[in-house]
Amino acid sequence: MPIPEDVTGEEIDKDVRQELQSLPKGLAEDVAKNLVMVARLIDEEPENAYAYSKVALRLASRVAAVREAGGFAAYANQKYSEALAEFRAARRMTGSVELWPVMADCERGLGRPEKALDMAGAPEVRKLDKAGQVEMRLVAAGARRDMGQLEAAIVTLQSPELASNSVQPWSARLRYAYADALLAAGREGEAREWFAKSAEADKDGSTDASDRLAELDGVEFVDAFDESEAEAEAETEVVDVDAEVEADDDGGSLEASAPAVDVTEDDKDDVTDVVEVTEVDEDDDSDKGDYKD
Repeated sequence: MPIPEDVTGEEIDKDVRQELQSLPKGLAEDVAKNLVMVARLIDEEPENAYAYSKVALRLASRVAAVREAGGFAAYANQKYSEALAEFRAARRMTGSVELWPVMADCERGLGRPEKALDMAGAPEVRKLDKAGQVEMRLVAAGARRDMGQLEAAIVTLQSPELASNSVQPWSARLRYAYADALLAAGREGEAREWFAKSAEADKDGSTDASDRLAELDGVEFVDAFDESEAEAEAETEVVDVDAEVEADDDGGSLEASAPAVDVTEDDKDDVTDVVEVTEVDEDDDSDKGDYKD
């Protein structure tokens, strides 16, 4: 896979860079560059991110950070079995429980919500930091919904973190999940309130809470400027101008665009005078204005 010239490998986190020090210098640089590409592309181009992760895994599969990156790249491409295997390998290498929530979500992706719920009640959850515990709660609620237990999902999301007025990194997603569950349960008024709270907390656009809120309010967004229509109009104008120019090149006659008029013998002289006044000499540029696109 080609690496852009602006990627040096120094962009990766210092902890990851430290892990790569166990590799020969040249190899460590190559792995680092591929990891940078995974991080750069995983949101917008997950397939390409996955391809770079496979290169990194081929070069350094015994590095935990590489296994973790491979797991997230597979997860972004809904390759849940492969992602789970990589996350498990990374956890064995580090002993960390940090990946526990995403591992549980992989179980959901594999159609095993019961397994995800078992993991939500495991001792490992108590070792997670606050962000990890909130993430685990989101996964558990999702598993409840997978099993058709909608009210249980709503109760699962009710927590001090949800009730808090302070905005944390997880606030928008937690409030959004709660609003979505309420809406699925037919509690539209409450859902609207929580979509509004989610939109308020969503500073980086991680959810579409604003769109969901507008939808509940009956607001329909219409694109005021349709590029395709504008292009069609522009093409029509060009064709019309060309037609006029061709007509003018054929002799400068004004009769083609003028309506037919019955002229009596007595009026011929007057009409001739009008035509002589209105015809424009092709060599005379004095009346031509500047054309601006």
